[in-house]
Amino acid sequence: MQPEILSIRLSLEEGQDPAAIRRETARVLAVAESALGEVRVRRRSLDSRPRPPVWQLAVEHLAEGAFAQEAPLRPRPAPEGAERVLVVGTGPAGYFAALELLERGFRPVLFERGRRVRERRRDIAAVQREARVDPDGNYGFGEGGAGTYSDGKLYTRAHKRGDVRRVLHWLVSFGATPEILVEAHPHIGSNRLPRVVTALREGLERAGAELHFDSRVTALLRDGKGRLAGLRCADGREFAGQRVVLATGHSARDVHAFLKQEGLRLEAKAFALGLRIEHPQEAIDRMQYGKDYAHPLLPAASYSLATTVRGRGVFSFCMCPGGFIVPAATAPGELVVNGMSLARRASPYANSGMVVAVEPEDLPGDPADPFIGQRWQAAIEKRAWELGGKTQVAPAQRLQDFLAGRVSQDLPACSYHPGLASVDMAELLPPFILERLQKGLAEFCRKHPLYDNRDAVLVGVESRTSSPVRIPRGKDLRHPDLPGLYPCGEGAGFAGGIVSAALDGMRVAEAIGGS
Repeated sequence: MQPEILSIRLSLEEGQDPAAIRRETARVLAVAESALGEVRVRRRSLDSRPRPPVWQLAVEHLAEGAFAQEAPLRPRPAPEGAERVLVVGTGPAGYFAALELLERGFRPVLFERGRRVRERRRDIAAVQREARVDPDGNYGFGEGGAGTYSDGKLYTRAHKRGDVRRVLHWLVSFGATPEILVEAHPHIGSNRLPRVVTALREGLERAGAELHFDSRVTALLRDGKGRLAGLRCADGREFAGQRVVLATGHSARDVHAFLKQEGLRLEAKAFALGLRIEHPQEAIDRMQYGKDYAHPLLPAASYSLATTVRGRGVFSFCMCPGGFIVPAATAPGELVVNGMSLARRASPYANSGMVVAVEPEDLPGDPADPFIGQRWQAAIEKRAWELGGKTQVAPAQRLQDFLAGRVSQDLPACSYHPGLASVDMAELLPPFILERLQKGLAEFCRKHPLYDNRDAVLVGVESRTSSPVRIPRGKDLRHPDLPGLYPCGEGAGFAGGIVSAALDGMRVAEAIGGS
């Protein structure tokens, strides 16, 4: 018997109280509580439109004891003599591909250019405190991928691409809080996610997976007939394997370069670029919650804003309530910013990417050139680094000054640790980005007057929203020029975010298992 799912609404005080949830479920069903059976919350979201806001819950109920208990998932041990599949990258695409490969009787061998998740903290500290960027270890590269130290957001619209709940169940099995199974916008937090990633790796190793850190892959190997035969690392080590899952992140430009050198097709794709905007969290709370903004049970408010300006989308991206802006460059001589939050989202600042959609035909040069977007992206990042003083100090401008087209005489306090330099963003952004951002932000401020806050500041440059290069693949998920190669995840242009990347990794592993 399938449980009946119904929707109930409860106050802030009652929305997380099991007794209140049970009472309201019985009232909606018009039955006595004693006759109700077992009740389970399936989904919880905050509706901020009423005053005060209320919790919207999807609950299901069955007879007492009828719910099947979800036991923790455990990686299946690789059988003796299992075929080795090489997996490049230990972000969500690579790790979830490895989990699924084990389920299907393969032995994954994983390669990571950076270090284990705990050791990455030293790399990140070097960027924050010394403006020193290690091209193999930073916010973007290392075990767990870019999302590990930039938030751990799990919200996705990719439900049609696979079993989202299974991804979340795996994460809970490795130590994530069970609340991610029910929250409408689940989030782990950069302080908790490293523990989950560590437990995931240890589970893979117990099951027979082989892992190689500080192992940047620089070439693919082929046999005498041109077929894929393995890979080579930067230190000269070679590993044999007829199937390679390429699960590098969206910032691994060197991977795109060596694929092109080896004659494999690549494609230019759309992406987005702009700035990161930060407000006092209280301003966003007031904007979203009105007079109830200080209610102690309300979480730090978030927002999602979007419009179209002259045929291109202008939209918020990776919104981080109670968060921080962080330096996300992956090589010396560039400046990139990103956002993150800890689990409690208790910072006094709220930040979000504010970006403009970019199509290859918007850029100077041949739109068919696969690197047209990547070169343009890199040039802007270099310019941001120069304008900030050739350190990790970031170009910045007050929102009100940005809209008025004037340089800020001073800058507000900001969560970005390396510091800010007052810059006219017209010196940084190409005109078609600048003008669309100004018009889009002006529209958002008209619709939401509290968004137009004197202490709102724009910080640049937010450029790594997704890969500007796609590594093509066919319906069988193999590269059309090299059938043993399976492009996967964000770096291949087939995912965006932790959960969608994990789903894509699992999908590729399923394709390998079925081939």
